[in-house]
Amino acid sequence: MEFVYEMPEKMLKECKKPGRVERLEYDTHTYEEDDRPLKKGAWVYLPYGYSSEKPYDILYLLHGGGVNEDWWFKMFPDTVSILDNMMAEGVCKPCIIVTPTYYRGGDGDQNAEYITEHFHMELRRDLIPAAERAYSTYAKGDVSETNLIATRDHRAFAGLSLGSMTTYRSAFYNNYDLFAWYGPFSGCCGPKGNHDVEIQRIQETLEKGEKAGLPLRYLFCCNGDKDIAYEEHIDIMTRALKICPQLKPGENYDFYIIPGGVHDMKAWQLDLYHALQIFFVRS
Repeated sequence: MEFVYEMPEKMLKECKKPGRVERLEYDTHTYEEDDRPLKKGAWVYLPYGYSSEKPYDILYLLHGGGVNEDWWFKMFPDTVSILDNMMAEGVCKPCIIVTPTYYRGGDGDQNAEYITEHFHMELRRDLIPAAERAYSTYAKGDVSETNLIATRDHRAFAGLSLGSMTTYRSAFYNNYDLFAWYGPFSGCCGPKGNHDVEIQRIQETLEKGEKAGLPLRYLFCCNGDKDIAYEEHIDIMTRALKICPQLKPGENYDFYIIPGGVHDMKAWQLDLYHALQIFFVRS
């Protein structure tokens, strides 16, 4: 795959074979109070020709801080056009994409460290089971933990900014057995994070995964070199690469850098454009 730094114009045109976006409502029992589950929602992209008779790979895709699940598809509907055209042109495999939110209401939402770490419980217990019961993935409706682990090669997680931090903390560190593909777009630990701690967690996650027979299929890191999150992200991954033999550049790891790229949707759509050419294909 050749990296590009401007979205190809044909990816932004109206597609004759469009997918559709629909709402998934689900209950999360992770934050129960008085035995009452919290009702939440996510948007789901289904590719053109989606059929419940065939299995699809699935990507869980997060927004950044201060917004919600509307970000990728509703606030930026050109993301849907990009996906439609990518799949229609065979640039990537047809797949299901779920855009949830880590926010749940209440004071805890203002604590970035808390939500990036603790979303992993909702993700595992509530969101994945709800999505993969409702849609035709390789789990085939069996959302038992054993089967979700067995089908991890068909499951990816990516996110931008605070969602990038969540990609590391909730998906990679805490749910490595459920995902084989990762796309952190803009940052790892944020400006207040401890680089040494993050590097250690990356190393430990990969070592434990290797011992458990759970290989990393791809960690596709992304950042613009003018992005506010660039310096911490590149430092952490450069140092992690030196001590993690499981990371093999060009085979299961890359750091895509956009020259002049900043902390904005133009960069994040480019990140997604490249990630989908790797996810579920490269190994």
